[in-house]
Amino acid sequence: MPSWPLLSIVVVAAVLGAPIFTILGGAAVLLYMGDGDLPVIVAIETYGLNTSPHLPAIPLFTLAGFVLAQGNASERLLRVFRAGVGWIPGGTAIICVVLCAFFTVFTGGSGVTILALGGLLFPALLKDGYRERFSLGLLTASGSLGLLFPPAMPLILYAIVAQVAPDDLFVAGIVPGVLLVMLAAAWGVREGLITGAGRRKFVGPELRSALWEAKWELSIPFVVLGVLFSGSATLVETAAFTALYAAIIQGVVHRDFTLGRGLHQAFSECVVLVGGVLIILGVAVGFTAYLYDADVPFRLVDWANENVGSRLMFLFGLNIFLLLVGCVMDIFSATFVVVPLIVPVAEQFGVHPLHLGIIFIANLELGFLTPPVGLNLFLASYRFDRPLLDVYRASMPLLAILGFGVLIITYVPWLTLGLVEWLGRI
Repeated sequence: MPSWPLLSIVVVAAVLGAPIFTILGGAAVLLYMGDGDLPVIVAIETYGLNTSPHLPAIPLFTLAGFVLAQGNASERLLRVFRAGVGWIPGGTAIICVVLCAFFTVFTGGSGVTILALGGLLFPALLKDGYRERFSLGLLTASGSLGLLFPPAMPLILYAIVAQVAPDDLFVAGIVPGVLLVMLAAAWGVREGLITGAGRRKFVGPELRSALWEAKWELSIPFVVLGVLFSGSATLVETAAFTALYAAIIQGVVHRDFTLGRGLHQAFSECVVLVGGVLIILGVAVGFTAYLYDADVPFRLVDWANENVGSRLMFLFGLNIFLLLVGCVMDIFSATFVVVPLIVPVAEQFGVHPLHLGIIFIANLELGFLTPPVGLNLFLASYRFDRPLLDVYRASMPLLAILGFGVLIITYVPWLTLGLVEWLGRI
């Protein structure tokens, strides 16, 4: 094993806030060197990531999200939902939940959604009479709600690591994703009933006009799912088509930006996000390879067989563990480090890999909201210029509500597997 002084350097670097890729990469190199192997093994394992046929879909879907964010798609969609559900108690809150989920699906990160839409949605909530604490908590929580819907980046990453079909995982995430969105929306309805905020008269012509204006943006989910599940295109081809479709809508149909300038900005932001993700994935693959070489997953299986009494106990412990992981790790590095460890153990307890994937992502969504170090809490504090303690307090009700939803997803496998079975995919 490597000397403890060398490993302590990695630990100190982590405590001091070093980038996660340096921590994982440094640990992998030291662990291999400690076993007498050449550290070039890490580079070889990283290069092996290129063999994944699904990996190119990640930057392409993410690019589509940034292209939509560059234009006025969010304003057109906001108009549609205001006209359609603004008459319902809590209508504006429902709109915010749905819009955040929609954009997170394509941007792949809750932080991007909070930063991109916060400036539009937070003032809209306050203007319609919602309390500031409620508005702050709602937007902080809603930033990650889209991660279970196809074609969100975490679903693709989990499929790559766990070696399951991405399109099956896409189907598995739909019902759990709808459940979490409905729970957050119900909290908004409650606020609307209590305060009477945001209700407006239903106007049919306004709804028709808004639907016509936003018809291209509204068609995107149906186009993506239709192309993918019809079998007429692979996942990567669907991602490329989605990015092109979004660019044509924003740059040619609506002319929200010139194709040169708008696409340049979208590409720049996309490269920063995806480049950061891929460098983390690259070193995480090397670290994970060492864990497999050291038989760590199989030792965990043996330990679980000896110490975990039942499937229910395993699922409860898994929820706690993943919640803690979500607090301290981003979802991308957690996927490559944690998933290889828990998949063999979950299989031992009869948990289907698709169900495990949805449990994993749902818990990490919740971890983004969990004090003291949930990522969404810090991003919301920065974006809305509010003290971190205020963001903690504002987010606690939705943390509890969504936590209840995650427990339902965990202990009712039918929510995840029912639609997949009905479609004959398993």
